[in-house]
Amino acid sequence: MKLYFSPAYCSLAVHIALRESDLPFTLAKVDTEAARVADGGDFRAVNPRGYVPVLELEDGSRHTEVAALLQHVADSAPASGLIPAFGSRERFEVLQWLTFISSELHKAFSPWLFHKETADSTRKAVQARIALRLGDLDSRLAGREWLVGDRFSVADAYAFTIARWAPMIGMSLKAYPNVQAYLQRVEARPAVHEALVAEGLVRA
Repeated sequence: MKLYFSPAYCSLAVHIALRESDLPFTLAKVDTEAARVADGGDFRAVNPRGYVPVLELEDGSRHTEVAALLQHVADSAPASGLIPAFGSRERFEVLQWLTFISSELHKAFSPWLFHKETADSTRKAVQARIALRLGDLDSRLAGREWLVGDRFSVADAYAFTIARWAPMIGMSLKAYPNVQAYLQRVEARPAVHEALVAEGLVRA
């Protein structure tokens, strides 16, 4: 498999899942603004929508959307435990959290808070919504190590990736001690650290 990614973008969640899964993969860094792949290729030829992540499978087919890619990676490596078994209550809960993160947290950040031209009134309204959803995440993590059950799942890879955007846009996490501890816990995982180092987000 080949993962087209941009450092710190939502593609980080899929990158983490791939490393946690022990599946073989390669990376292709993308400059989304210039729509160029690191090897000089036209990224629009890879994904006409122009965004990452894109996961290229062994048959050459290319696929998008974080939540779907996370499920595919996890299901391709069942021994990893990244997603519970089909039909289980735990899997249902992981899918709920993937959907929540995608629709309520991820899309709240993007695109509004990453554009300088966004009006202050819009920025404040969006930050208020994010604060509400971070509160939901903080409540869920009270007394829990992971979002679902007793082990790390693809829902955690996604939540970690998006929640760590808050400090990047100047939002403090002091009001969310459970989220703060959670981010530290996830970052301490060897596979997560490897992904962060590979994307140039932390030092080796």
